[in-house]
Amino acid sequence: MLSKLYPKQYAHSLFDINLNDLKKQGIKAILFDIDNTLIPWDSKDLDPKIEKWFRGLIHDGFKVCFVSNNDEKRVSALTGSLQVPGVHKAGKPRRKGLRRALGLLGTGIEETALVGDQVFTDVLAGNRLGLYTILVAPLAGKEFIGTRVNRKLEKLVLGHIKKHPTK
Repeated sequence: MLSKLYPKQYAHSLFDINLNDLKKQGIKAILFDIDNTLIPWDSKDLDPKIEKWFRGLIHDGFKVCFVSNNDEKRVSALTGSLQVPGVHKAGKPRRKGLRRALGLLGTGIEETALVGDQVFTDVLAGNRLGLYTILVAPLAGKEFIGTRVNRKLEKLVLGHIKKHPTK
């Protein structure tokens, strides 16, 4: 069970994700969590550097979809500005929202990655479905109360991962 909490890759930030390596692995699509992955939970605005990186990702041919446990208004604000599809109230770590995203993109599990900042929602959901999971460090800012509780448990898991990185 613990192996389901291990991301396939860890990146300090989005900018540290090697997109060429993903392409070499056959990854054609990337699902993204929103809160604290792309935008701080307490903010509405996408950092211009992240927006530029994101547009480059799309220009490089990756299909993209947002998959968030947040509400439609939060997801729509980002999908509208970047012109990409999104799934709100995804219910991660359940897989249903991820399956909806795959359907929107028309891609298979083996050619799709998931990028998120939480082990118990993003990584667990992606691994349960068989996606290539990438854990990024959360963006700075305030967090939802449930997320703060999860972060304490995540510290234990991340400590275990550091000691046993190949599980």
